[in-house]
Amino acid sequence: SVLRTILLSLPRERPFDAEWCKMVLKTEVCRFSGLKIYPGHGMRLTKMDSQTYLFLNAKCKRLFNLRLRPAKLAWTTQYRKAHKKDQTTEVARKKKRSVKTNNRSIVGASLEVIQKKRAEKSDVRAAARDAALREIKERQRKAKDAKKGKK
Repeated sequence: SVLRTILLSLPRERPFDAEWCKMVLKTEVCRFSGLKIYPGHGMRLTKMDSQTYLFLNAKCKRLFNLRLRPAKLAWTTQYRKAHKKDQTTEVARKKKRSVKTNNRSIVGASLEVIQKKRAEKSDVRAAARDAALREIKERQRKAKDAKKGKK
């Protein structure tokens, strides 16, 4: 109690917080059952080829050595996963919404004009593009000639 009073009287950088001083336990997972193994529990099996297996208890180790499949025993996590028993813990997948496209007119082009252009064949579009380019080049050539004529 004297030590406690001394500790309480010392100035602290931050106020006492239960989250801050919480003890963290390093748990491992049983190779057979899939359950948590807390520190000081469980047993380790090391085979000749230096593979190590961790088991929760002798029951799990014995069943592993008998080569029983954990997915066939109702109390293991593999069985529960295979038979969809833990539905609450798994996150339900969201349904994908299908994207609906609406045809709308744009500023400067009405819906009819857009649909007409979409219906045109590619060769018609290419011909129109070539004609427009020729016209632009003609205009530029005339502008150049006009500049040369002024000098």
